[in-house]
Amino acid sequence: MARHIMLRLYDMGHRDFSGYDLRGVNLSGVTLIGVNLAEANLTGANLSKAFLTKSNLSGALLNWADLSFVKLSEGNLENTDLTKANLNGAFLVKSKLTKARLSGANLNAANLRNADLAKANLSGANLTGINLRSANLNGAILNWANLTAARLSGASLIGALLQNVNFTGAFLNGVDLTGVDLSGVNLSEAKLSGANLQGASLIGTNFTQAELRGVNFTGADLTNANFTQASLSNAELNWANLSRSNFTEADLNGASFSGATLDNCQFQKFTELPKKTQQVRCLNTDISMLIEHSKNAGVRLKYS
Repeated sequence: MARHIMLRLYDMGHRDFSGYDLRGVNLSGVTLIGVNLAEANLTGANLSKAFLTKSNLSGALLNWADLSFVKLSEGNLENTDLTKANLNGAFLVKSKLTKARLSGANLNAANLRNADLAKANLSGANLTGINLRSANLNGAILNWANLTAARLSGASLIGALLQNVNFTGAFLNGVDLTGVDLSGVNLSEAKLSGANLQGASLIGTNFTQAELRGVNFTGADLTNANFTQASLSNAELNWANLSRSNFTEADLNGASFSGATLDNCQFQKFTELPKKTQQVRCLNTDISMLIEHSKNAGVRLKYS
């Protein structure tokens, strides 16, 4: 269908375009508020800067489509195919994208605040600078996605797949990441203050210069984790496995290490020594400063 025919129908009050073949159509900058495009074929279509607020695109084919700077708040994109689509700067606040296919899509600086992305496939997507505050990402696939400087404060990531994600400089304050697998993930300079990482798998994770104030790492596996120059004030590392972790120049003011395993760790140049280190195991670890502190605090350490 040609652009001018569709716009004429819209002006006449027509709103149902479900199932239409609109492959490659140029709808850049148009206003089609509240239209029904469910199951429509929009492969390769140009919807850049279009106004589609509260429209229904559920099940539509939008792979390789251009939706840059589109206005689609409160839209329905459930089960929509957006593979390799361009959503740079798109406005999708409060939109429903459950089970949407967004692998390889470009969502740079897009706004998906309060959006529902449960079980969506975002593998390999460019999510640099994206706004996902309070978004639902439960069960979402984010493997190999680039979330550099992304804003995820208040988002839910229960059951999300996060292998090889890049979280450099991301905002994850207060996020619940209980039991997730973030092994080997880059979280350098990320903001995670108040986040919950209980029981998480964080083997080899990079927390260099990250803000981790008050983070709950209880029972987490942090083997080979890098905390160089990280801020861990008031963090809870109780019963965590910290074997071979690097705490060089980390701020550990008020951090708790009760029951933690600190075998072969690096603890040079504390900003301030931790005060809660009861029953810590510190085999083959140079913790001379920590030992001296423990004598004054009445802490029992096992070390060799």
